[in-house]
Amino acid sequence: MNATHHPHQKIPKRRWGIGALLGMGVLINYIDRIGLSVAAPQIKDLFNLSAVELGLLFSAFAWSYSLLQIPVGMVLDRFGPTRVGRWGAFLWGVASTITAFSSGFAGIFAARILLGIAEAPAFPVSSKATGYWFPRHERGMATAIFDAAAKFSNVIGVPLIAVTIVTFGWRWGFGLTALLSFSYFIAFLLVYRDPSADPKLSKQELDYIQNGGAAPEGPSNAGALNMLGYLLGKSKVWGLTIGFAAYGYSFYLFLTWLPGYLVQTMHMSILKSAGFAAIPWAVATATDLFVGGWLIDHLISRGKDESLVRKGVLIVGMLLGLAVFGATQTTDPVWAIVWISIALGGLASAAPVGWSLPSLIAPKGGAGTIGGIMNFANNLMGAAAPIVTGMIVGATNSFANAFMVAGVILLVGIVSFVFVLGKIEPIPDPEPTAAAPAPAPAAAH
Repeated sequence: MNATHHPHQKIPKRRWGIGALLGMGVLINYIDRIGLSVAAPQIKDLFNLSAVELGLLFSAFAWSYSLLQIPVGMVLDRFGPTRVGRWGAFLWGVASTITAFSSGFAGIFAARILLGIAEAPAFPVSSKATGYWFPRHERGMATAIFDAAAKFSNVIGVPLIAVTIVTFGWRWGFGLTALLSFSYFIAFLLVYRDPSADPKLSKQELDYIQNGGAAPEGPSNAGALNMLGYLLGKSKVWGLTIGFAAYGYSFYLFLTWLPGYLVQTMHMSILKSAGFAAIPWAVATATDLFVGGWLIDHLISRGKDESLVRKGVLIVGMLLGLAVFGATQTTDPVWAIVWISIALGGLASAAPVGWSLPSLIAPKGGAGTIGGIMNFANNLMGAAAPIVTGMIVGATNSFANAFMVAGVILLVGIVSFVFVLGKIEPIPDPEPTAAAPAPAPAAAH
């Protein structure tokens, strides 16, 4: 395979195959989620739904998804990515199948709630598995692969679903996502193992991963509830959670309402709005991979301070998200897309940093739980964003104030990242006691 006498022996690249697999999962995951945004105009007309009912359907997924984040994180820390990832992927397919056969508001609402339950583990599984499979100095790119897939789903997924829906009707849009989900389930079942259990992983690559600071496999000795209580007493965890929740609000605002905004404010057709909406997401995919992934790993491998690099990208990205204010000041679709592209591009470069942090700051066996806490807050905001936006748009018939609200929330997140998160370094392990939880430090709040 490679010559042993070479001074810089080439390390096999099995880990990047795993990274690509996780990216495919998130891509399909998000195509499942956005199908409803694209199908919304047809479903709304067919079942005669109001803007508020539509907002409820958009957010149904987010409620079950976010409420399960912390329990799922704890289950994930206990049973590991292999088992939890398989069950999740199987259930995505079931949920899409139910949506395709729904006969009204109630059926779609129930299917969206099930989809939320099924997809709850997806990001924490990817985040934890990436911690196992990649050394610290490759964690930026490895995380960006699956995080960029979430953005790229809008570039490829929105047009794909739009064409399917316009050609064959909305039910086929969900039939397509069901097919993709079951295909991924089979791929994950056949391919994914944790590094220590993977027969195709060479000893050489395993050493490279572990010596580079990969997260240790296996559950913590502290017990799941002790770990949760211990982590909730840490200001680092709160800094990360509040900052990431602010990111989530804007992200979900664009994810659910961008096509509708283009149809309503810019007077576009469904197909044209899908084409225009793909532009900011294409920009976001690029900045996610290039800035949030490649640039961070490049700077860290050049010896720059790891904490400084990650925090710098996090904060600059969030600041660029404030370009959403620009979109409130224009009626020109081209300028609107420019402002939204800057905002989403900035947010997208910050996102993989957010997702790399649980495995970088967690004590042993705590990454799933931190990912769960962070994503719980992120998705509560994700559930609120479409509803609040729907109400503001319904009351004012304009998106300007809805975008202003998003900008103000971003400012709060930036303050939290700057002042509350602190240095990006591992939180010490809790005391392994079954009797009493470790006392929280006095300065926790």
